[in-house]
Amino acid sequence: MAVLAIAPAAFAASPVGTWEIEMRDSRYRVELCGDGTQLCGTLIWLGNGADNAENLPYLNTLLIDHAQATGPNEWKGDLHLFGQSAGGTITQVGDDEIELKGCVALVICKTYRLHRYAE
Repeated sequence: MAVLAIAPAAFAASPVGTWEIEMRDSRYRVELCGDGTQLCGTLIWLGNGADNAENLPYLNTLLIDHAQATGPNEWKGDLHLFGQSAGGTITQVGDDEIELKGCVALVICKTYRLHRYAE
């Protein structure tokens, strides 16, 4: 009796687009950059209380800074969030969801979820 093994197919959704962070107070434009395989994400909108004098200087700055592809739907690079920088991973876990995990000194880590934003 033959047994067929079926490997799960990787989804082909693109990370390019507008994404909103899980707290719904900031949105980011994500695009391929550099040589076309790197990932960049720019803060393009603040609202719901985040649009204050402390955060406004970060508008139109990079959150994801030329992250290098490390595998299907995964990138590694620098993350910049409201004045804090960390090495991190960016993983597209579904068509409409990205997970950002950043760690400072490999000790203090934080994970954020971004959801595709449809206007």
